[in-house]
Amino acid sequence: MAQEALLTARGLIKRYGRVTALDNADFDLYPGEILAVIGDNGAGKSSLIKAISGAVRPDEGEIRLEGKPVHFSSPMEARDAGIETVYQNLALSPALSIADNMFLGREIRRPGPLGSVFRMLDHKRMEKIARDKLTELGLMTIQNINQAVETLSGGQRQGVAVARAAAFGSKVVIMDEPTAALGVKESRRVLELILEVRSRGLPIVLISHNMPHVFEVADRIHIHRLGRRLCVIKPGDYSMADAVAFMTGARPAPDAEMAA
Repeated sequence: MAQEALLTARGLIKRYGRVTALDNADFDLYPGEILAVIGDNGAGKSSLIKAISGAVRPDEGEIRLEGKPVHFSSPMEARDAGIETVYQNLALSPALSIADNMFLGREIRRPGPLGSVFRMLDHKRMEKIARDKLTELGLMTIQNINQAVETLSGGQRQGVAVARAAAFGSKVVIMDEPTAALGVKESRRVLELILEVRSRGLPIVLISHNMPHVFEVADRIHIHRLGRRLCVIKPGDYSMADAVAFMTGARPAPDAEMAA
């Protein structure tokens, strides 16, 4: 690709005792693309994503964001740098409202002494921003921004988590198995959301076991095997069966230049 990668990793190594989760792993995410990351269980794709999102610190290797080396000590640091992650468990607080969940950990305080001294929150402003973000993503099936998240369907909850990531992820959104626990109709809505977020210029890393979903929305597919990047393929060049064969080792990987 002629353009520069937005987020890269080179030579990542992560060991847990005698187990090597990442073995010289590489990664490239380009601006405005949906990059799917697939791999068999135990291939190390979760460790790769955790390293990129600040959840684990690699023992060796380098991660660069916009060409500059970054060293994240926590997911909060990655978030502050513009990398938002939508986890499989959504990381939502069921008893809190939609608006409160959207701003969880980054609440807006009232202006002046009410906010700085008495630490009062600006609920009206947070509600307006939350409503605007949900509307932007076509999620206004949610009528009341103050209703508790526990009253929402699985697809609506996923929508809130995606809207939160899209609202605050200034550079990258990582989505971990976003359709895993959803039915056909709700999965379809989440795939539409993913495309909607990408259309706004945000690149997405999509971790998924669902091959039809991967082949439908991904621009490129990063195949992870035995702790490292095996290859990168384009959905138009290979079939789902090919991808599974590469992933499981049933077929040798295509040429290394495919990873570029």
